[in-house]
Amino acid sequence: MRYTTPDRSALARLTSPAYDLVDAASRTALERADPYNVVRLILPRANARTGDDAYACAAHTLAEWRAEGVLAADDTPALYRYEMADGATVTRGIVATVDLRLPAEGVILPHEDTMERPVADRLHLLEATRANLEPIVLVYDGDDPAADLDVGQPVARLRADDGVDHTVWPITGDAEISAITAALAPRTAVIADGHHRYASYLRHQHRRRADGAGAGAWDRALVYLVALGSHGLRTQAIHRLLPTLDFPDALHAAGRAFQVAPIAVPAEGPGALVSGLRQGRFLLTDGRSWHLLHEPSAPAVRAALGAAHSADWLALDVALAHRLLIRDLWQLADDEQSVRFGYDLDSTLAAVGRGGTALLLAPTPAASVLAVARQGERMPRKSTLFVPKPRTGLLLRCYTDEG
Repeated sequence: MRYTTPDRSALARLTSPAYDLVDAASRTALERADPYNVVRLILPRANARTGDDAYACAAHTLAEWRAEGVLAADDTPALYRYEMADGATVTRGIVATVDLRLPAEGVILPHEDTMERPVADRLHLLEATRANLEPIVLVYDGDDPAADLDVGQPVARLRADDGVDHTVWPITGDAEISAITAALAPRTAVIADGHHRYASYLRHQHRRRADGAGAGAWDRALVYLVALGSHGLRTQAIHRLLPTLDFPDALHAAGRAFQVAPIAVPAEGPGALVSGLRQGRFLLTDGRSWHLLHEPSAPAVRAALGAAHSADWLALDVALAHRLLIRDLWQLADDEQSVRFGYDLDSTLAAVGRGGTALLLAPTPAASVLAVARQGERMPRKSTLFVPKPRTGLLLRCYTDEG
């Protein structure tokens, strides 16, 4: 299902970033950008006048937009080639549906822990709308089987506010679809983005089966499949915001296991400090003072991480951050009140400027993410940001009880 307008500027106003990247201010801005912006579906608001909760409002809105012809299903079943271009960097993949598989089956593997509240939130939205409103992003080793296809004219194209160009082409030929399916069938995929949504889909499937439903559309999910390689996704760090942690206390406690050194911000700004981080080093800041944490004590690391993990997991900065720093040294609960997330440096510094402490990390290498997932292990939640992100609203999937 897609927006029916072919206008590029209109599509830019109608679509949005992924739901978990939309803060309160940008949510309001997206709502004001267009009355049909998809943010009204992915982050709906309750209706005090009618008494409908947010999820019911999303379902009503989706039904109204379909009835008005704002959204419509393509006439021909298709896979979709989806390309994101940011200057000279191009990311390509395929949007499709895949069978839901439990992690124990070793086919679609998570790499991060999840939290109950966002899983429940996405489950309520799924069950109200009967729709996959955003594709889950899966990465895999190997070649892109659609890389050399002549895909003709695109059906959707836009430039987002961040300057990334998004283009979608349908792949409708039976021979091409069969060849792509055959090429991907033996692959193992790792969830790069969408752990909470995937968990909600599995829970929804379990509920339907428990209610006596047989096979149906709830057995599949909308995904964006991307091969790692020259046109694959890149990784960025997700920083930690600790709003209840006083900065001097954070420095003092960190010094019990790390070398702590004050560091000056260079003339080109704090971005140069963060981009220069390498594995095993962290930056701690309150937005005014900056300190480098490095050379952690080996006994403290062993005590925090234990030995019941693979070497790949033990080498993760995010494991060290959550186990040694956040849990042991700072004695914080690893919950949504004590640990929040910054998806870029500017928003992280803006948030810590209101109080607390920011812990800045180096990106986790994509190869480490895949290695950990394939060994059946989980990284701490929000360990890695794969970029660029598909634009929400370009491709959606709706279904009925029949299919």
